[in-house]
Amino acid sequence: MVEKTLAIIKPDAMADGFRDAIIQQIGSKGFTVVATKTITLTPAQVGDFYAEHKERSFFGELVSFMVSGPVTVMVLEREDAIREWRDLMGATNPAEAAEGTIRKQFGRSKGENATHGSDSVASAAREVAYFFPELG
Repeated sequence: MVEKTLAIIKPDAMADGFRDAIIQQIGSKGFTVVATKTITLTPAQVGDFYAEHKERSFFGELVSFMVSGPVTVMVLEREDAIREWRDLMGATNPAEAAEGTIRKQFGRSKGENATHGSDSVASAAREVAYFFPELG
């Protein structure tokens, strides 16, 4: 089934100059980039977007990191887009990610792991609508 999912190239990968290499990998795996924009998030936006993590110990660090520089937000589309994007990203911790995955290649640490991806159909719908309401 053709799906849409949200992808974010995080501030660490942007600062390290990996944006274009990540987008190239996305294209090489059969994804269509339906929409894209580069923005700098506000603390309020990060708080809203990651609301499910508000009670977790790492939330403050997450907010600080995500507002530390620009991000590129994209809507990706392809067959099984959610699973395929998560597979291409790799494990949250780059040290545990499989060779050839984006996080293995470009992530710095578990907290600065280069990319974000929706983890379910419901979160993909919510996340796409958050950044691209015209597509939601």
